[in-house]
This record gives sequence, structure tokens and C-alpha cells, in this order.
Amino acid sequence: MDQKKKRFAFIDLYRGGALLLMIETHVFNAFLSPVFRNTNWFNVLNFINGLVAPSFLFISGFAFTIASQRKLEEFRSYGGEFWRQIWRIFLIFCVGYSLRLPYLSLQKMLHKATPDELLPFYSVDVLQCIATGLLIMFILRIVLKSDRIYNSILIVFTFILFMIAPAIWKIDFTKYMYLPLANYLNPQYGSLFPLFPWLAFMISGSILSHYYMQSKTNGGEEQFLKRVLLWSIIIFCISSFVLWSHVSFVEEISKINPGQFFFTLRLSIVLTLLVLCRFYELWRNTEKSFVLDVGRESLIVYWLHLQVLYRKLWDNTTIYSIINQSFNALQCIIASIVLIAFMVLSAILWGQIKKRYRKFSQIAAVATVSIVILVFLIR
Repeated sequence: MDQKKKRFAFIDLYRGGALLLMIETHVFNAFLSPVFRNTNWFNVLNFINGLVAPSFLFISGFAFTIASQRKLEEFRSYGGEFWRQIWRIFLIFCVGYSLRLPYLSLQKMLHKATPDELLPFYSVDVLQCIATGLLIMFILRIVLKSDRIYNSILIVFTFILFMIAPAIWKIDFTKYMYLPLANYLNPQYGSLFPLFPWLAFMISGSILSHYYMQSKTNGGEEQFLKRVLLWSIIIFCISSFVLWSHVSFVEEISKINPGQFFFTLRLSIVLTLLVLCRFYELWRNTEKSFVLDVGRESLIVYWLHLQVLYRKLWDNTTIYSIINQSFNALQCIIASIVLIAFMVLSAILWGQIKKRYRKFSQIAAVATVSIVILVFLIR
């Protein structure tokens, strides 16, 4: 295994595990009968599944800071790495919006699509949130040469994001800006992952990765991870104690809201999972795993599993509409295993193609995206 990849295999383990849980989450959300949704076990499952997005956002920020550290000079000189990073951010934006296109035609979207059809397209999902976070951090990394100033700004920005989120969620921003932009700020018009407070998870990952790399360079990685674990437990206990004051704790923690303890409770668990992934990697000396394969090909797996669930097949039908929330828990588990197996095989296959035919895979990826965009513009 490439030493660079082996050195940070826990990042792909973490990302791959989050993505596999995401597939299960989407299967249960799409297929589970409403009869089972008002039970305590579903509230617990809903809370566990609700950790997927914070984990995915957090590890995206964590990985960006580590990967960008050795590329800063090329970023600032507008070299090849600068344009590759621009391409990655652009691609994530494209994939995010493509999943909610009402028509694969700009003309139809402009002249045929109804407001109700356009509303889901304008909503902000996890990929748009990630792409926005990457763009913000990318620009700051280019402009700010001091690591201390850069991290100080990220810390302040994170604090602002989750502290003022409750107030931001009450404002109808369509009074001040166009709907596609307003959707980046709160969920009033259907956004699932507006920047407030979700971007705080991503930037927290970036902040932690900076201090993690410092500890690793100074030979204090293990002590650093233990301190992170200790603080995670403390934050979890405080957040749980505050939330326990609510009448129904299980139901309360499964809700999505902009409250500060919504953020701190989930962040504490996300941090704990990261530490456990790193210790697991050190214990097992992980070099090969289907979870690693999924983590390395996270974007294609994310896009593909949603295509399987929601892409129109014939007569405007989808697998989602065919099953129509009629499954029980056991059927959802079986469907999750089947879809996960298919995604793992897809990740392994694409990973092998990239490894053996690197240049071809790069050209194929760029050509595919370019053709789709061209069809969208002229169709």
C-alpha cells in the first residue's frame, strides 16, 4: 500500500463507515412503513442515523486540511493542484445539484418546470454544504499564510455558525435574496443541510486536523487522541444532561434542530468515533478493507446509491415509488445489505480501474461530466 495512504487510512475507514451507514439510513427512510416510525426503537435508530451527516462533514474538513498542507505552495502559485482543487469543488457542486434535477435540460427547467419541481433542486444537501465549506477553506488557505491566523478565524467562524443558528433559522431570507441563495442559510424552503449549523461540523474537522498533525509531528499523537477522547466524553455528558431535562429524551435527541446542544452532543460522538477509528487502525494495521475501498470512492458511491433508489426507470417510476414505504424492519435490513454489497463491489471495481488505468479513468471522468453538462445546456 502507498505509504501516504497507509499513514491516514483511518480517514478512509471513517468516511467509508459513515457512507455505509448512510446507505442504510436512506434505505430505511425510503422503504420503512410509517407504522414503525412512532416507536422508541426507530427514534434511537433515527438518532444513530443522524450521526452520518455530521461525521461525513467532519471528516471532509479533516481530510481537506491534511491533504492541502503539502499543496499550499501550488495553491498560492495557481499551479496544477490549484486547478485540481477547483475541479473537485466544482464536481461536488455539480453532483449535488444533479441529484435533484427535475429535467436533464436547461430549456425545460427554464420554461416547463413548475415552482414545486424547482424547489427540491434549489434545496441544499450535504454535498453542496461540503463544496461550500471546501471553497471557503480553500480561499482562506490561499489568502492567509499564517496557520495561527487561519485557525483562529476557523474557530471564531465555527462558534458563530452554531451559536447564531437558532436565530438564523427563524428568518425568511427570500425577502432579501434569491431562493437558491437563501436555502444555504436555513431549511425554511426545504434545505436539508444549510450552512447554519451544519458547516460547523466540517470546519471543526479542519481545526482538529491541524492540531492532530502538530501532535503527530511532535511525537505526541497518542496523548493528543486520549485528550480528545476525554473532552469528547465530558462534552457528551454535559450535553446529554441538559437534553435529559426534556420530557422525552429519546425523541428529543432524534430531532434535527439548530440548538447549541444539538451540535455539541453530535460533535462529541463524531470526535469519539474518529479517535476509535485511529486506534483501530493502529491495532489492526489496516491495509485492506472493503470499508477503505468505499471511503476512497465516496463520491461515486454517494451518487450511485441515490441513483438506484430514486432515478426514474420507466413511466416515471422509481424503486422508491414502487416500494412506497411498505417494508418492515427486516425487509429494510435485507434491502440495505443488498444495496451496500452492490456499492462495495462498485467501489472496488472503480478503484481497480483508477489504479490500473489512471489516465483513462481521469479522462473518462472529465469527459462524462462534460458531456452531461453539454447535454443539459443544449437539450
